Amino acid sequence: MKDDNYPDLSLFSALIEGIKPLRQDTHHFKQPVKAKQQFEIKEQQLHADSYFSDTYQPLLPVDGPMRWINTNTDKHELKRLRRGDYSPDLLLDLHGMRQAEAKLELAALIQACVKQNTICCCVMHGYGMGILKQQTPMWLAQHPNVKAFHQAPKEWGGDAALLVLIDIGELPHRR
Repeated sequence: MKDDNYPDLSLFSALIEGIKPLRQDTHHFKQPVKAKQQFEIKEQQLHADSYFSDTYQPLLPVDGPMRWINTNTDKHELKRLRRGDYSPDLLLDLHGMRQAEAKLELAALIQACVKQNTICCCVMHGYGMGILKQQTPMWLAQHPNVKAFHQAPKEWGGDAALLVLIDIGELPHRR
């Protein structure tokens, strides 16, 4: 590279002749601020991992429709759920999800029900290979906010779905 071939290079060199380069002597190592969405995802994973175990086997019926009721809940609530006295306000479709994804969505559904004061929701697990159909009742029976669940009537999915009764706390119930 010769200065003769590039006349602009000599002009540029003349312009920057007395300039000293800046020295970077300060370092900023602040942790980036986490987005609200990342925080909520972590919280959902924490709740799902703390509530749902794959090894726990609750006492569930082997014949007839899938049903379960918490020991602290009135037995008539299960009958009301079966008859269709409660209609679900929130629906969750688990079709095509893996077990880990289904656990997170189930925990998020229960949290949403408590937050929105919804006492009944519907979980559609589908038929498929039967893995989610088998695991969903076991997970629901482990959650402390689930009062009862029963196989859904035909209009809400039949035996491929569950109607879930949620304990929303001391807030007044609505039907």
